[in-house]
Amino acid sequence: MGTKREPTARQLRLAVELRRLREAAGLSARESAALLGVNSVQISQIELGTSGVSEQRLRRLAGHYACTDEEFVEALTAMATDRTRGWWEEYRGHLPTSFLDLSELEHNATFRWDVDLLHVSGLLQTEDYARALFSTRIPELPEGELELRVRHRMQRRLIIEGATPIPYEAVIHEAALRIRVGGRAAAQAQLARILELSEADHITVRVIPFALERFDDTGSAMIYAGGGVPKLDTVVRDGPHGTTFIDSEAQLSVFRTLFRRVEAASLDPERSRELIHKLAKEL
Repeated sequence: MGTKREPTARQLRLAVELRRLREAAGLSARESAALLGVNSVQISQIELGTSGVSEQRLRRLAGHYACTDEEFVEALTAMATDRTRGWWEEYRGHLPTSFLDLSELEHNATFRWDVDLLHVSGLLQTEDYARALFSTRIPELPEGELELRVRHRMQRRLIIEGATPIPYEAVIHEAALRIRVGGRAAAQAQLARILELSEADHITVRVIPFALERFDDTGSAMIYAGGGVPKLDTVVRDGPHGTTFIDSEAQLSVFRTLFRRVEAASLDPERSRELIHKLAKEL
C-alpha cells in the first residue's frame, strides 16, 4: 500500500483558516464536532489538512462559527471543492514539495507582486539565466534535477504569459540587473526579455536605482500572491533553510505596507525601462 500524500500548502491553508474561525468563535474541537454531528478526531483531521471537507460541512461550520463574511466563505468553499491536478503534479517526487506548492499558489493567485534585490524575479527569467542560477547551488545539483528545475521554472511563467494572465508587478534592484548571471550574452538576453515582457498591459516592472540616496529595506525580497479575498493572500520568502509561506493577517498587513514602500522608492515604469535599456548597452 502506498503512503498517503502530504497535504499541499493550499490544503493546509484551508485547514488553518477553519481552525482560526473556530478559535475566534471560542469553540473547542470537541464542541465544534458536536455541532456538526461528528467526532472530534474528524475536526482535528480537517484542521490538519489530512482530511478534506465537503462544501456542505464547510458552510455548516462557517455558520456555527458565526462567520458573516460571505466572500471569505465562498473563497474557502472554492478551495475545499477544488480538485485540480495541475501541470506541477508531474514533478511530484522529483522536486522539493515547496516548488509544487508555489506553482499551485501561483495557479490560484489573482495577482502577483515580486520584490527582488540580487536576482531577476523568477517569472521574468530566461532559460539560460535560470540554468546559470541553479548551477551555482551548493552542493551541486545532478544534471537531471537541474534540468527539471529549469523546466519547472519556465512552466511557471504561464501565469503571466498564458491565455489568462494575472496582473503582475515586479520591483527589482539595479544590482540584480547589473550582475552578469550566466555571462555577458545571457545577461543581455535577460534584460531584453524583461523589456519585452514589460510592454504587456498586465505586467509592470520597476527598478530601484543605485542613485536612490537611501534604501534601507534590504530584507524586503518577497513574493506576494493575491488570494480570492485579501484574507487569503500569501507571502513567500526564501531563506537559508528553505521556503516559508506566510499567511497571518498581521504579517500580511506588514508585507503590503513594505511592498508599497519599496514601490514608492522605485522608478516609474517608463524611467525603469530607460534604465534597463541603458544597462543593456553597458553590459
